Amino acid sequence: MTNSYIIDAARTPRGRGKAGKGALSGIHPQELFAQVLNALQQRGRFEVRDVDDVMTGIVSQVGEQGANLARNAVLTAGWPQEVSAVSLNRFCGSGLQAIHFGAMGVGSGAMDLAVAGGVESMSRVPMGADGGGQDGDNKHLRDRLFQVPQGISADLIATLEGFSREEIDAVALRSQGNAARAMEEGRFSKSLFPVKDPFTGAVVLERDEFPRPDTTAAGLAALKPAFVALGETAAGPNGETLDQLALAAYPRAKAIQHVHTAGNSSGIVDGAAAVVLASERYVRERGIRPRARIRAMATIGSEPVLMLTAPAPASQKALRMAGMKARDIDLWEINEAFSGVVLQTIRALGIDPDRVNVNGGSIALGHPLGATGAMLLGTALDELERSGKQTALITMCIGGGQGIATILERL
Repeated sequence: MTNSYIIDAARTPRGRGKAGKGALSGIHPQELFAQVLNALQQRGRFEVRDVDDVMTGIVSQVGEQGANLARNAVLTAGWPQEVSAVSLNRFCGSGLQAIHFGAMGVGSGAMDLAVAGGVESMSRVPMGADGGGQDGDNKHLRDRLFQVPQGISADLIATLEGFSREEIDAVALRSQGNAARAMEEGRFSKSLFPVKDPFTGAVVLERDEFPRPDTTAAGLAALKPAFVALGETAAGPNGETLDQLALAAYPRAKAIQHVHTAGNSSGIVDGAAAVVLASERYVRERGIRPRARIRAMATIGSEPVLMLTAPAPASQKALRMAGMKARDIDLWEINEAFSGVVLQTIRALGIDPDRVNVNGGSIALGHPLGATGAMLLGTALDELERSGKQTALITMCIGGGQGIATILERL
């Protein structure tokens, strides 16, 4: 494979994912992604007619997010009908996986130009709306392997790792503080564009809506654990609770300490993001100066009950492919699905916490499932350019026990 270059990135602000309350809840998800496409086009870094494919990560592909949203977004954007598009789902890693597929396409020579990213309107298509739960309602699989909800897995990780509630809350407080500083200093402005009402043209959201900059340690400590009642829910074939099912797989935990709350877990939001990927031939023939190249990409499976511990081995796999060590990475974007995931990944990789999520993460900014990976990559690229640093690694945990990682090098 030759180099896969990133020539641009764009994202919407994140809007609160509450129907009728979030600023983006009135915007159809096809429109959200279409506006990302047009924001990229308007920057004039590429010709739309040259786009070989548009790849869009979407987790809940049902209702307004069904019917191949990617293709309908291309048509909504007014792009040429010859531009093809595909929707894909790797749960929370969907947006980053779309970028991987685009990078594979341009790096292999099968494509010259791809646009890849993701979208999720959680206010209009709630999480789990596609049905089936974690295992697709497959009784045979469930009898062999019962996958508990992610909140239970996050608390199980914290229990096994011995993370205290104070340590878990500290991740959230840092995320809020870093996001507030980043917004105040305009660190997101390079990729961010305002979302407009598609009918009136009026701006509906210009900046991320979810952060709570007034968050305090005392306020976080006052929040009740979010998954206690869920853990007590009878779900097993013999009436076992979800906590009991998790402990059956990890008896050494003895009892699950429920430490994750609404304040130290990722937020439910709406949003969309994408990047433009180009081949070596395309940038050379058109005289384009790329912003970055992708050094390595990796996915990996992990134990599906604990589920959320794969960012570390996925990162290690990507580092091996790039011939690098964890210490060689200047900036880390570890998706803040839950605080415990971030702490476990930092510990497993032995990395400097000061290099991690320096502009906040999904706890402060929100986690628009299918879009988050593309947002994290764009944020990492912008920060590399702002700070003059060279390399970034973006990694995410994924439902069902998977992880994904991407190494980015600024040019």
